[in-house]
Amino acid sequence: MSQRSGIAPHGGELVNRIATPAQKAEFLSKAEHLPRVELDERAFSDLVMIAIGAFSPLTGFMPEADYNNVVPNMRLANGLPWSIPITLSVTEAVAAPLEIGSLVRLDDNTGRFVGVLELSEKYTYDKKQEAINVYRTDDEKHPGVKVVYDQGNVNLAGAVWLLEREAHPQFPTYQIDPAASRAQFQAKGWNTIVGFQTRNPIHRAHEYIQKCAMETVDGLFLHPLVGATKEDDIPADVRMRCYEIILEHYYPSDRVILGINPAAMRYAGPREAIFHALIRKNYGCTHFIVGRDHAGVGDYYGTYDAQYIFSEFEPGELGITPMMFEHAFYCKVTKSMATTKTSPSTPEQRVHLSGTKVRELLRKGELPPPEFSRPEVAAELIRAMQGNT
Repeated sequence: MSQRSGIAPHGGELVNRIATPAQKAEFLSKAEHLPRVELDERAFSDLVMIAIGAFSPLTGFMPEADYNNVVPNMRLANGLPWSIPITLSVTEAVAAPLEIGSLVRLDDNTGRFVGVLELSEKYTYDKKQEAINVYRTDDEKHPGVKVVYDQGNVNLAGAVWLLEREAHPQFPTYQIDPAASRAQFQAKGWNTIVGFQTRNPIHRAHEYIQKCAMETVDGLFLHPLVGATKEDDIPADVRMRCYEIILEHYYPSDRVILGINPAAMRYAGPREAIFHALIRKNYGCTHFIVGRDHAGVGDYYGTYDAQYIFSEFEPGELGITPMMFEHAFYCKVTKSMATTKTSPSTPEQRVHLSGTKVRELLRKGELPPPEFSRPEVAAELIRAMQGNT
């Protein structure tokens, strides 16, 4: 590859499983005669992520050989790093009549025909082993573990086709799929791009580590996740407005691209940090920011476990460079954002609030301190938290 063409997708080629007009017409002609499987919100987002190439090299839901290697070893059957099982799990009753080698119609949760599965395998799996390996716990209170325990006992495997790539219902202008992001990076002449994952509204600590990273690369791909999240997470439309506000006022417009990540959250902590890095590699990023408690939930993971896990792979093996950052805070001594690596302050001279505390302030209509959040962003969050969106 030439220098200007950027980083190779994971596995070498960017997958495209979006049906051509001819394929779509053929699938539609068979629609009423195909057996149906209904996808929940996460399975539908997985279908989309496979089809647009964000999950390259996957072309469909995982066969048993891949599943059995990913769960304990974080590798596909061919040895390629991959940390999260991507499966379509159904009940025995749904799986029983489906014939290997047949086409299965995939409907979304409204009953709309959205995709096709070329069924190659049906297999059972150990839910507890998946939970312990992927989420490091079998506690049903963990949101990712609960999904595993609640889903069916049979995995359906096979290549998929997405019937049509539709515009995102909320954020069509920010729908930048991997082929498009790669083209935009190239058009801007960016050779090095750092990706940033977030499911939370942006605050000063985020801004600080993003701008530290931007000092050493050509551009920032701000890539918030807008798929399924926990009920108590800030809604995606609110988060997106916060990103728009902060980019307008506090970032150089020519060095940042804002695009949505349509994936669902797994809350798998360290494993999901690897997963998020590989996804950004497919979008064309050469670097990926890994901060404090990446993709964590509750106290299931250590503060920097999501950084330590990268050392379990050989240098360069993932094909994307992680950029590790410690927890950032406002330092009262230097009167600037910092981390323990750069601040001379003692703990009591540092300002950093928990997300829970910030939500409490917002619900009361109180602005978090400017050391924590830009006032324009805080004002937007207050409007949302008080139901005045």
